[in-house]
Amino acid sequence: MRKGAKRKAASQKQEDTQVKASQKENHKPAPKAKRAKASEPQPEPEYFEDKRNLEDLWKAAFPVGTEWDQLDTVYQYNWNFSNLEDAFEEGGKLYGKKTFLFGCTEPQLVPYKGENKVICIPVVVAVVSPFPPSDKIGINSVQREAEEIIPMKQMKMDWVPYIPLENRDRQVDRLKSQIFILSCTQRRVALKQMKIDRLKKYEYCLPYFYQPLKEDELEQSTEVQIIFPAEPKPVFCEFDWELDELDEFTDKLIEEDELDNDQKDAFKEFVKEKVREAKKANRQAREARKKALEEMSEETKAAFENMRFYKFYPVQTQDAPDVSNVKSPFINRYYGKAHEHWEHSRDVIVPSESEYSVEAFSKRFERFLKAQGAKSPVAA
Repeated sequence: MRKGAKRKAASQKQEDTQVKASQKENHKPAPKAKRAKASEPQPEPEYFEDKRNLEDLWKAAFPVGTEWDQLDTVYQYNWNFSNLEDAFEEGGKLYGKKTFLFGCTEPQLVPYKGENKVICIPVVVAVVSPFPPSDKIGINSVQREAEEIIPMKQMKMDWVPYIPLENRDRQVDRLKSQIFILSCTQRRVALKQMKIDRLKKYEYCLPYFYQPLKEDELEQSTEVQIIFPAEPKPVFCEFDWELDELDEFTDKLIEEDELDNDQKDAFKEFVKEKVREAKKANRQAREARKKALEEMSEETKAAFENMRFYKFYPVQTQDAPDVSNVKSPFINRYYGKAHEHWEHSRDVIVPSESEYSVEAFSKRFERFLKAQGAKSPVAA
């Protein structure tokens, strides 16, 4: 073989290999064209209304006295309290005034979407005052033997500053706040471990208020609630020491099979003791009021004289039940009636306490007529 023939053969072989590879590559099937994806329709842009500065104020005020299992039903409707918000705007009744707010609910039968429903209507009460109207809570109901007036903090309640929405993302001096709300820090998750009596206390809570300047205008009650621990069942009744005669009162209970004859003397002693306790409480209240007035400064007296209560119901909207026919100026047994409230065509006053009910009034009226020796006009 000639010199260099091997190198030439190797070079030729490499060229042939490259040509074959190139031909093979050229004969590859053309890649399939990718299927064009159908363009997805773009969603319409959503527009959200700007939140109002005091939009959640009514929710922030704890609804005192509402049953825990009813709380969620209070917020199931889109209630609108723009009237409350407007009151804090320039020109409104609460503008620039130090105000304390608490919430409550009023179960009422109202029309909604073509049918009548019993609905827990949220209500907000505003108290205009230079200082908190009270640091106490009243616990009272027809089921409880005695009324309790206890510090708010025992029920984990207190007056706290309300911060408007526009100020929550920056440092705010809470001491300069003009709006305070009654807040409750009791966690609902802890209710299962709570004793029944303690749990029920929350349902019987009423914001407490004592007006020392107007006590003379009110008659102190001469009635006592009686819950006598008899067998086989306790005796529940009301005894008025001015209108009722104890022997006749007791004999009537025996006639009506509410009390056994052999328990007559024990019942009478029980009633006498309750009357003594009530009279003592009335006397102590008068003495305490007299002392408080003597020690009260002129500035504090002026504050009590100028204190005002405002009651707010939700305004009528399409998203919530119409409550325009069930509005009432009545707040509770301690506050009495609001100085102003927003009403419609009529007021239906339905206080939660039995002492203000038609039945209770009728019973007292009957006893009064009996004491006077007159017949009831109803019976006549």
